[in-house]
Formats: sequence, C-alpha cells, structure tokens
Amino acid sequence: MAQPRALLSVWEKSGIIELGSALSGMGWELLSTGGTARTLRDAGFEVTDVSEATGHPEVFDGRVKTLHPAIHGGILARRDREDDMATLAELGYGTVDLVCVNLYPFEATAAQDPPASDSELIEMIDIGGPTMVRSAAKNHSDVIVLTNPEQYPSVLKSLSSANGDPCGVDSATRQSLALAAYQSTAAYDAAVSNELESRFTQRDVPSRIHVSSGPGSELRYGENPHQPAAFYPAAGEPSGLAAATQHGGKPLSYNNYLDLDGALRLARSLCDAAAGGQHACVIVKHTNPCGAAVDQTQVGAWKNALASDPESAFGCVIAFTDIVGKATAETIGGHFFECMIAPGYEPEALEFLSTKKNRRLLTLDPIVPRIDEVRVRHLDGGWLAQVQGPPGIDWDAVKCVTVKQADTDELTLARFGSEVLAEVKSNAIILVSKTATGCATVGVGPGQTSRVEAVRIAARRAGERAAGSMMVSDAFFPFRDGIDAAHEIGVTTVVQPGGSMRDQESIDAANEHGMAMLFTGRRLFLH
Repeated sequence: MAQPRALLSVWEKSGIIELGSALSGMGWELLSTGGTARTLRDAGFEVTDVSEATGHPEVFDGRVKTLHPAIHGGILARRDREDDMATLAELGYGTVDLVCVNLYPFEATAAQDPPASDSELIEMIDIGGPTMVRSAAKNHSDVIVLTNPEQYPSVLKSLSSANGDPCGVDSATRQSLALAAYQSTAAYDAAVSNELESRFTQRDVPSRIHVSSGPGSELRYGENPHQPAAFYPAAGEPSGLAAATQHGGKPLSYNNYLDLDGALRLARSLCDAAAGGQHACVIVKHTNPCGAAVDQTQVGAWKNALASDPESAFGCVIAFTDIVGKATAETIGGHFFECMIAPGYEPEALEFLSTKKNRRLLTLDPIVPRIDEVRVRHLDGGWLAQVQGPPGIDWDAVKCVTVKQADTDELTLARFGSEVLAEVKSNAIILVSKTATGCATVGVGPGQTSRVEAVRIAARRAGERAAGSMMVSDAFFPFRDGIDAAHEIGVTTVVQPGGSMRDQESIDAANEHGMAMLFTGRRLFLH
C-alpha cells in the first residue's frame, strides 16, 4: 500500500494535534498550510507544506495556497479509473486520501459588536476551504472528508482497526461524512449571502430566503402522535430557545417549543414595560396568551396573570422576565404547568419547582427586549417572510377621538395592552386593567372569525373584572356592535387602530356610553 496522505488545514484547531499524532503514528504523510502546519510542527510532527507539494508559494496574504491541480487532482482523481491515475502519475502528483478542513469564522466575525468593517468581513469569506471540502465530498468513495472535530475519534478508530489503511473507513461512514461536508458548506454560503444582503442592500425582507440550521434533534412526535418531528437550532452561536438550559423533566415536545416561542416573544416585548424594578409574567396556552401582568413584585405579576384565566392556564407555559424567587415558586405551588422559562432561578425556587418531575424548567439568560426581525413561514409552494417585532406604536401620534379624554394612567395601560395584544391570534380582543401596583389582562378573546364574538369571549373570561376595564382590539370595528357589547360589560376605554369607513359610528357609540376611545393607527393582526 502506498503511503496515504492527509491534508489538514483548519481554523478551529481543537483536536488537530491528536488527529495529526494518530495519523502520523499510522504512517500517514501530513500535508498542511499556515497556522495548522505551525501547530503540528510545534507539537513535534513532520509536516509537508502545501506549497512544497504544489511547487508554488502561498500568495496574496494566503488568499491562494491550495487552489492548485497538485491538491485538487490528488483529491478528485478516481482511484478505479486507470486514465485518472495515469494522468495523475504523468503530472507527478500524489493522491490525497483524507481532507480535514473547517472554515474561516465568517459568522462569528459578522456577529461582532461593534460590527466588523466590510473589508474585515470579506477576508473571512473562505475560498480554498469550501473548495477542498466539496472536492473531497464529491470523491468520498476515495477520500475521507472531516469538517468537525467531533468526527475525528470514530474515523481514527476505524483507521486504527485497519492498520492505517484508508479502506478501513466503510462506505456508509464516508457517505455520512460527505453529507455533513455539503451541509457545512451550504450553511456557510447561506450565512455569507444573508449577511452581505443585509449590508449591501436596503431591503427590509431578503430577496431570497437562505435558511440553514444545526443538526436536528428528533422529538417524540409532532403536534399529534402520528406526526414525526424534530427541532433544528439556527446555525451559528446558539440563541433563543436553542440557547436555553433545561433543568430536568422530560424532553421538550413540538407543542412545548411552539408555546415557549409564544411566551418568550411576549416576555421579551414586556421587558421595557417591566423596566424600573417591575416584573412581568406571561402565561400561554396553545400559543395564545391567556394571561399577562406587570407588577412591582414577581408574586403579584404571577397572581394577576393567572387571575386573567385560571381555567385555561391548566397545563400552560409560563415566562418570567426576572430570576424566579422562592416566594414566587411557593405561590405557584402545585399549579399544573408544562414549562417555565426565565433568566434563572433562586436555588430554593428551583428545588421547590422541581418536586413535580414532569415540569420542564428552562433558563435563558438574558431575556432581552424584543427587536424587529424577519420571520419566515413555509406554505404550499413557497415561503412568506415579514418583519415582526413589538407593536411599534407612535404614542405621541395616538389620538383620543371621543369627548371623554384618556389620562396618563390609561395611556400606560394602553401601551401594556397593545404589547400583549400583538401576540394574540386574530381576530383578537383583550381586556386589561390597572392593578394596585401594575397592569394585567383580565380577559382574552383570541382567534375568532367575528370581532364581536371575540369581545364576548373576553367578557366571559373577565366576568365581574370587566367592569372598569380597557378593551384593546387588533383591528378596527366595522360596526358599532362591538362598542355596544363592551359598554354592556362595563368597559370604560377602547383602544383600536381606526381606519374603518364606519369609524364615526364607533365614535358616536363611545360618546353615547361615556367611553374614551383611542385610535393608534396601527393594526396588529396575527394569523
């Protein structure tokens, strides 16, 4: 057997010394470049520079070093083709039997704060690395391709069992490594495309959708037991739910992820409302908020959020914007919830909440205020993308259109209500009230085909607490019946976008009932 050759050229050098040592010990020749070659030499290994193999120096500050037939011929030559091998021999080039490459840290550079300059970012676009990876993956029947340090041990075990013979790595493993290689370059290209579009264009939504992810984790099932499902973290540094730490309990389900996403979005939206020492609590069921509150105490926020709809809160998902304290945990007591997410837990709180073994407690630190982001939705035949974020209402431009005017406290309550309403499925109506130390929902009417029916549902949920409340609507009232229904349950203030051709009818109804009405000019549909 001819001496096998491995080309090692990595940015992330974890495990590279161990890989080089094992290969060298099995009689492999090591080819390498730049910093990887120095790392291996410093560890005492004999290394052949790629420039020595190509007969051409690295040029342009390392921009060109492996783009040469001596490298790619050795990778792409088909070992079972006599003409390929004869041409390789005629050129005087040897085969490359293993390629170990990981790519320049483009995503990490793009995520720097303050942002890297365009010129710095461009230098982090890898050219030779993806080319070698793709070449090796294309010829995976003859070349082993490694793109992640986690792959090294199993491949070395196979090689060791075969006394260093590359044929010791079986076909299924080679196929798996080739697939991982193409997935890594696809994710890399998507990251480059997305970042450059954000820098080079002024578009609010992308011209094309390039989505990449980390490896998926299989879930027990999807929304229903007959549906296979998985969770895929976004590529790059973990963020959002992918960055959360789970403390015990069963693995998260598909529905848990959906509800946690809804709870986290609303909690992030309420971060500003909960600023200045206040606490926010969000309770979500089947992706809809059934209760939310901001209060001077965390216990108060929980109690007021729960009071909005204690029946629907059975089996809910809970989010807090601050570390969960022992007193809060004890107040929650034996209430049945599926999941809780917060920036952390006091040790006594975590211990207390964990006594119920099926609870999933998650830490995500920090839970930061929400900002606008592009969210993508798959549908039959394509995708939709839109910018989503907090309501973004210009409160200085909000108009009170009734004889009765809204005061400062009502404006504060309207802000809170609008943040919550933006996360309720349409048609949506919520009732909110000022508490002694904050703001809270008292009734939520989500996802109805009739707006007046949404009013009725919110009223039933609120019961006697509807009296003196504020009604917030995600869209205008096409008829006055919604205003009349609100008056019947004791609503004193209405907040809506306005914009109906029958707005005056709603204004007249509010004036007849002595209600205040605010027009925000911002519709908040959520489908």
